[in-house]
Amino acid sequence: MKWHPRGYGGERRSADEVKRDGWREMGVLAISAADPRLSWPERELVRQLGEKLYGPSPAAGRVNHGARS
Repeated sequence: MKWHPRGYGGERRSADEVKRDGWREMGVLAISAADPRLSWPERELVRQLGEKLYGPSPAAGRVNHGARS
């Protein structure tokens, strides 16, 4: 019988499992502003909250919000 400390060996949890557990256990929410499961107003709210709390995202300059060149 092999015994491994938690986090070593066995199967890794998916990123979504880690995010879900973080929310359920600690009330921490990790959301991508580009998550396709969110509607446009929800993604915009996430973006605005991120900018308010942490400043502009480096990716913000690369995102094309429907502007024409």
